[in-house]
Amino acid sequence: MRSALTAIAAIVALAACGTTEAPVPEQAPSSGTASAAPAAVTVTDGRGKEIKLDAPATRVVSLEWGETEMLVSLGVMPVGAADVKGYATWVTAAGLDSSVKDVGTRQEPSVDSISALQPDLVVMESDDEELAAQLEKFVPVLVAKGSDATDNLKRMRDDLTMIATAVGKTDAAAKLMSDFDAAMTAGKEKIAAAGAAGKPFVMADGWKQGSTISVRTFGEGSLVSEVATRLGLKNAWTGKVDDQWGLGTTDVEGLSVLKDPDIRFFYNASDGVDVFADGLAGNAIWKSLPFVKNQQVTKIPNGIWTFGGPLSCRQFADVMVKAFTG
Repeated sequence: MRSALTAIAAIVALAACGTTEAPVPEQAPSSGTASAAPAAVTVTDGRGKEIKLDAPATRVVSLEWGETEMLVSLGVMPVGAADVKGYATWVTAAGLDSSVKDVGTRQEPSVDSISALQPDLVVMESDDEELAAQLEKFVPVLVAKGSDATDNLKRMRDDLTMIATAVGKTDAAAKLMSDFDAAMTAGKEKIAAAGAAGKPFVMADGWKQGSTISVRTFGEGSLVSEVATRLGLKNAWTGKVDDQWGLGTTDVEGLSVLKDPDIRFFYNASDGVDVFADGLAGNAIWKSLPFVKNQQVTKIPNGIWTFGGPLSCRQFADVMVKAFTG
């Protein structure tokens, strides 16, 4: 996510608590039967490059939180991950064991630290070709897309399936997505039954520099917007967003275009810096916004990663369903 996300979120350290689910456990071989030798694996990654492995990877290093979550949810605990402490703050859907080694920041992971773990696979995102080339000198590298605002739910499914293939967990991936699909259907039915189908929402986060508060909006095409849309809700933010992440930027004055009294405003502040509740407490423009006056502002629980896998997306969906049906 060192692309558009890093450019903005380097200032913020970015996106949640909610319902968590245990990772899918590995299946032990039946007693008294010999295990077949693992078959070789070939998978095409987000670059269109074929990655060939002699067997499904078991010692995996992950350099982005979304892919780290996917690995854990598949039942594969990475031997190393980027920014383990930050992951614990922002991602609660699939926790890391204490054995997982920190290999540096997501922006600048340590090649030496990765090499020392002797991984059989590194999983990363697609915006650092130089790093991928360095790593490929000693280990296969699987590059995920990480985001695609043209169809982010399909992209999430494709990334999960790709990673699952590389680690021999395709059945676990199918179960994760089946459970996700069922949760979306159930959530949509609850929202419709509450008479909230088609209701507008806005999702954002923010940061403060000096006296200036900036707002990052999750527009159409962002992963969480697609989750909410699938639940039958409508994204009220129609401002400009980027092509990969579906993210836009504005300020408090820019939010004044949101005039519909039905809008519910959601935001995250997992790092403990709440610019909406604290930084804007006395701001006249903020207090005049319909969703503020109508007390329709919801801080999502800490630790719901808005760029994650199916478990994080289900956490976010739970928040939306509760807000529109409670």
